[in-house]
Amino acid sequence: MSRGIGEFGVIQDIIPDWAAIFSALLTQLGDVWFLALLVGATYWFYATKRDDAAVLIGFTIAGLALISVLKHIFALPRPGSPLVEVETLPWTVQPLYEVTAAASGYGFPSGHALMTTIVYLSFAHRLSISSRRRRFAAAAALITVVCLSRVGLGVHYLVDVVVGVGVGILFLIGAEWLLSQSSMNDGTLALSLGIVMSSINLTVGGADFDGILLLGAALGAICGWQLLLLGQQLDTLNLRSGLIRPQTARGILAGIVLVPLVIALVAFNLYSLPFLGGVLGASLAVVMAIPAWTHS
Repeated sequence: MSRGIGEFGVIQDIIPDWAAIFSALLTQLGDVWFLALLVGATYWFYATKRDDAAVLIGFTIAGLALISVLKHIFALPRPGSPLVEVETLPWTVQPLYEVTAAASGYGFPSGHALMTTIVYLSFAHRLSISSRRRRFAAAAALITVVCLSRVGLGVHYLVDVVVGVGVGILFLIGAEWLLSQSSMNDGTLALSLGIVMSSINLTVGGADFDGILLLGAALGAICGWQLLLLGQQLDTLNLRSGLIRPQTARGILAGIVLVPLVIALVAFNLYSLPFLGGVLGASLAVVMAIPAWTHS
């Protein structure tokens, strides 16, 4: 039974064929590579908001794991209503359209809708650019554009993106409440949530390529974050137990999450899934810890 309500005819009739490539480019605002680049750049270059950026990294990893879990649970197909046939486009833009507009795997709920909701609303909530009202208005506009582009391209039904946005909002409400109730560092707790969700994803979806890489990224991110916190506080470290104990705990946590990454690198064959997960995790740990070295 189709999940559609006739939305493709309405939305796709508005978009002329020559504008198909622009729809495909707009949908990249919700693609994993763009969101990861946006969050990563904030972490590196917006030093005064690095704690919030660490939270965003944790939410991003947890959100990716959550959408994977939901897709495996529902296992519903995508619609077969492409905006245009690739062959009808000029040959000069056909490769670009295929890369940006194509989608595979299960269709419910929309990963683009869920991830844009998590990332852009988190930016609006945690950053301090312009006014709060304008930040949330901009976030809502970006989420709407991405959702409409997914339906317009014919890779999602309308219900897919609506549910994706709804789940993203519920995730943020629950995650922010959890952070507000805990005395743990926000970044550490958010990144721990990423490890929990990635582990659940492996249980539900199996040890596939995306699942292994996601868990590796979660382990590497929290390791790098603990190393950064240690590096930032080296200048205040002294022999008082009140300062020693938190840093010792961070060092122990970094060591614990580093163990499976090292095992993946030394105990598995080159280019195997665990090895690739270890490489991604170790690389992310280094990237997240570098600002602490420069600070020290």
